[in-house]
Amino acid sequence: MSHTATVTVTETVEIESMETSCDGGSPAQGHPRVYLHLDPDSHDIVCPYCSRKFVLKAGASAAGGH
Repeated sequence: MSHTATVTVTETVEIESMETSCDGGSPAQGHPRVYLHLDPDSHDIVCPYCSRKFVLKAGASAAGGH
């Protein structure tokens, strides 16, 4: 039996790069800055601290990055 954790997404943010960072936004909701790499297949990732979902904007290139 496998168990898959589910996360309640708090906000979805469209970005134009396969890499981004998240610090939680406002100071009241802030957390340490983390650098995130979008999944190469699904082109999204959820911040492990604040549950913001980052997705690659339609038309943006999935190639490149640092």
